[in-house]
Amino acid sequence: MQFIQTNVDRRKGTNDKVTAEVKLLSSPWCDQLHTTLLLRRDKYATIASLSFRPSPSFSLTCSYHLAIESTKMTISDTLEIASPSGKTLRVPTGLFINNKFVPSVDGGTLETINPATGASLGHVSCASASDVDLAVSAARTAFNTTWGRNSSPSQRAACLFKLASLLEEHAVELSELESLDNGKPRWIAETMDIADTAGCFRYYAGLADKIEGKTIEQKEGEKLAFTKLEPLGVCGQIIPWNYPIGMLGWKVAPALAAGNCIVLKPAEQTPLSALRIAELSVEAGLPAGVFNVINGLGPVVGDAITGHMDIDKVAFTGSTAIGKRVMERAARSNLKKVTLELGGKSPVVVFDDADLDQAVNWAALGILFNQGQDCTAGSRLFVQEGIYDKFLPKLVAAFKAHAIGDPFSDQTFQGPQITQRHQQRILDYIESGKSEGAKLEIGGGPWSASDGKGDFDKGFFVQPTIFSGCKKGMKIVDEEIFGPVLAVAKFKTEEEGIALANDTSYGLGAGVFSTNASRCMRVASAIQAGTVWVNNYVVVSNAVPFGGFKASGIGRELGVDAIKEYTQVKSIHWNYGETLDWPLTG
Repeated sequence: MQFIQTNVDRRKGTNDKVTAEVKLLSSPWCDQLHTTLLLRRDKYATIASLSFRPSPSFSLTCSYHLAIESTKMTISDTLEIASPSGKTLRVPTGLFINNKFVPSVDGGTLETINPATGASLGHVSCASASDVDLAVSAARTAFNTTWGRNSSPSQRAACLFKLASLLEEHAVELSELESLDNGKPRWIAETMDIADTAGCFRYYAGLADKIEGKTIEQKEGEKLAFTKLEPLGVCGQIIPWNYPIGMLGWKVAPALAAGNCIVLKPAEQTPLSALRIAELSVEAGLPAGVFNVINGLGPVVGDAITGHMDIDKVAFTGSTAIGKRVMERAARSNLKKVTLELGGKSPVVVFDDADLDQAVNWAALGILFNQGQDCTAGSRLFVQEGIYDKFLPKLVAAFKAHAIGDPFSDQTFQGPQITQRHQQRILDYIESGKSEGAKLEIGGGPWSASDGKGDFDKGFFVQPTIFSGCKKGMKIVDEEIFGPVLAVAKFKTEEEGIALANDTSYGLGAGVFSTNASRCMRVASAIQAGTVWVNNYVVVSNAVPFGGFKASGIGRELGVDAIKEYTQVKSIHWNYGETLDWPLTG
């Protein structure tokens, strides 16, 4: 049992028992947990229910502790899942440590749910802090013996090339697994997520023998200086649930190419695909201990990783609030290096001279892709007043045009949200938009299958939603929703459009639409964001660095820049001709 500090927003009740909304501030993996708590006089709380929605009638902020336990049960070594395709998918259930699947030390397990149906897919092992210690020890041993400086660039490249080929070979199987565990359309998982991840491993395989230092001229005939880029050591990597395979590739590929060893924590909502890829990593030839996968709860495993004294770097993707905690724990332990890819509230600015139909299409993609569960989702749309009245009806029509529902249908573009709790969180934001005065143009509630067939009525779907007349101060404008909800406003001048775009604490992504090249360059330069798309949106490249400005993160992923995040510079001063007289005198 682990105790974690939380903030409890007390609602209706007595001193001995209240109904509460809990925000797990110490967990990078749960942004909100709605539950019923028994708040005793010793100020400890235990979970009594996980399906409660709080009443907003009374509010008082207090601090308590929340006791969380993983389920302990006996599970099979292999989880068999009946896929809608007719196949049986098989996934190992253990923790992957030292190239072996093993049960957790304390026997804990996690259940994973199919977001499209609400049905259980099964259970996998849930790690404790002791399991993290075992994984870190295995990684350290590998780094000191078979990997790191004891491996050659060609050896590392060969493993990464092989793993890329295996991902492509098993793309259909992995896409079915990803769709069942995450809810995204299977065809998108195969043709985008897995294809791009294989490309990511290939890109960094190609860079493995191009990690270069430099020579710095000193004095000819006497001395020279040169630098080497060396791996950091053992890296803890914490990936989110929105792109389980994609984010694995972004973090694992550059780290391995540079010679590091890894302890990876997948999101507890999506534990399956990383386990299958761990199996493939053995086939790809990675030595024991180089790549370890530890499923578990954020407050337990995540905290153990971020505070571990023998982990040299932490890479984290998640919310800004939890990114701050990750950074604090990294600093308070052994001053780990950190890479943080955090939240966003990305603006899309459409000018009067934009290609109207194309801007509509890209704006729709920018907010609806991956069910709106994307850190760069273009959730704030600013349309210049000259085209606003033409643009908005076209956008509403675009929101009506795409198919929602069965993730295994090739016609489906929008699947369910990741959990029922997250679905409800999005619906709460939608209600706040209505109550704060925004105009609802389309959507505004949960989605259900019109024919009433199948199990999708039990899934966690949300209608694609547009609000117009949005203003600063509204929650739907200011806060990251992470769902298919778009806030639209109009603007007059270029200067106003830039000011509206930058009026946020975030700075991850932005979009600019105009046929005026000079304007595009001015606005793209003025917007404070790590990535600005001009006349397109949300498309990334393995060769182009990605990361945030302001509260959207630290460091970069992808491109050559990601290699730099997993290496450290050693400077060497070499004297080959200078002599030293002793003692020194003036």
